[in-house]
Amino acid sequence: MTPARSRDAPATGRGRGGGGPVRRAVRWVHWYLRELTGETEYERYCARHRHDDPGTPVPTPREYQRIKAARQEAAPRSRCC
Repeated sequence: MTPARSRDAPATGRGRGGGGPVRRAVRWVHWYLRELTGETEYERYCARHRHDDPGTPVPTPREYQRIKAARQEAAPRSRCC
């Protein structure tokens, strides 16, 4: 019997749970697209919110977008266009 592999452990490329080059490429593309679309930004915000204010409810994705938009309007950055 082999020991269970954690989600963060690197894939060895051997056995059922391994990750060959195609599987690693698919995981990388999935990670990249989530970073590009900002999906992971909300998840990081929720984790930070739970850590900093454990007693308060976490905002929904829509509420988070409103908070983010209000913050950007309050302190606008220079833009090229």
